Amino acid sequence: MEGEMKQVMVAIDESECSHYALEWTLQNLHDSLLNSQVVIFTVQPIVDYGYIYASSFGVTSSEFLTTIQENQKKSALALLDKAKDICREHGISAETIIEGGDPKEAICEAVEKLKIQLLVLGSHSRGAFKSSNVDGQE
Repeated sequence: MEGEMKQVMVAIDESECSHYALEWTLQNLHDSLLNSQVVIFTVQPIVDYGYIYASSFGVTSSEFLTTIQENQKKSALALLDKAKDICREHGISAETIIEGGDPKEAICEAVEKLKIQLLVLGSHSRGAFKSSNVDGQE
């Protein structure tokens, strides 16, 4: 029985946790990914503080904001290119997406819009396991 391809999304940023999550996914879910549509997703934060900062130094706010946003976009594109290269090394083809805004909201919207069936995120050390073990008991 042939159905639709499974939609898998790995949400990444520049952190070591994200890099590990991508590598883990490619190594441990490799066979499943060969028959899936893989999306590498990153979020470019919206710069809100730029106007205040720029105006305090007499810099044209629009120029300042544009420069920051262009640099963020270049960084995001470089991050996604590196992720695609890592996928290729594992024999996996992936598409990439950049969204702007709050990461939590952007990821949730993308999951719904793209009908993602498996979402992979890196976990920082302040994640659920650490917070649930606050008194040091196992």
